[in-house]
Amino acid sequence: MTQLHDRPVATDAGDVSDHDLVVARTVHPWRWIIAVATLVLLAQFVHGLVTNAGWDWGTFAQYFTARSVVTALWLTIQLTFWGTLIGFALGIALAAARLSQNPVLQIISWFYIWAFRSIPLIVQLLFWFNIAYLYQRLSLGIPFGPSFVEFDVNSVISGSFAAIIGLALHQAAYSAEIVRAGIISVDQGQLEAAAALGIPKLREFFAIVLPQAMRGILPNAANEVISLFKGTSIVSVMAIAELFYQVQVIYGRTGRVVPMLMVATVWYVILTSVLSVVQFYVERHYSKGALRTVPLTPIQKLRSRIAALPLSPRGATR
Repeated sequence: MTQLHDRPVATDAGDVSDHDLVVARTVHPWRWIIAVATLVLLAQFVHGLVTNAGWDWGTFAQYFTARSVVTALWLTIQLTFWGTLIGFALGIALAAARLSQNPVLQIISWFYIWAFRSIPLIVQLLFWFNIAYLYQRLSLGIPFGPSFVEFDVNSVISGSFAAIIGLALHQAAYSAEIVRAGIISVDQGQLEAAAALGIPKLREFFAIVLPQAMRGILPNAANEVISLFKGTSIVSVMAIAELFYQVQVIYGRTGRVVPMLMVATVWYVILTSVLSVVQFYVERHYSKGALRTVPLTPIQKLRSRIAALPLSPRGATR
């Protein structure tokens, strides 16, 4: 049996320099187990993509950059752009009306948001697509009086224009709530301090409210843009030749369903990734002032890791 006086005596901690201290590594077995299981599943999926003839990569390559597909993709981008631009412009106006002290504007804004969030998007799109059934001609003039200008609805509101109207009006209802939520998230104490300092309202909004509100608005707004981009596929019910409709036309003619769906999927993934990159840099810009250190970009992270390698030349920038 070991006696107490036989045990080794610990050296004084003050005799060991910090450089000689050894930090015990923490073992994370579950990280390795999950990583290995994920890699195995990923390898099986990739093996299936390569060996399963049903994917028909030859047809995929044939139509991926076909003129009809690229033209339909451009129309999808246009629908997303105009739907986002008009939707957020109208949404900002609705949010301002909801936050105003005017009860009439508050009720109008609330009713609009309630109505357009309650009606499914596909119903709104079909309504605008068939607007000529209700109103063959529209006019501008005195209400219940003479009109100054008249025009035929079918000649003005085409299928694509009806789709833009439907997407923009639907998007405006959600954008209004996103903008309103971002503005009311700003601490009221800051507004009171700005008022106490005599800062004008316009300067208060652009210098104090907007930079902080954008941090709350941007993530949700980016999600809405991405959702709208993918949601443009729903206008295929109106026989508008956007990306998903064009893919359906091709696989209806050739019978190659899976490869054509992959064509649409890959294009959606590519453009969604581009939007995500734009979202990262815009959020990074507005994070200045809120974070002590601005997040590194992927390129900066890569340079930092390369500089940290033992083989890096002395004096390399980290």
